[in-house]
Amino acid sequence: MSKTPIKPGTDNQPAGTYVEKGPRGGNVPGGRVVHIDKGDRLPPTQKPGNGWIKQ
Repeated sequence: MSKTPIKPGTDNQPAGTYVEKGPRGGNVPGGRVVHIDKGDRLPPTQKPGNGWIKQ
């Protein structure tokens, strides 16, 4: 997996759908899927260390 997850709270990301991933980019059981608009921040994840990857 070549993409590194983006930390929660990061802003100025492209608008779109983001999927919660583990620290090394793996799937998270019950991981959230969120949609952000331009200028929004990425929301918190379920566990510290998780991040977001754009779908």
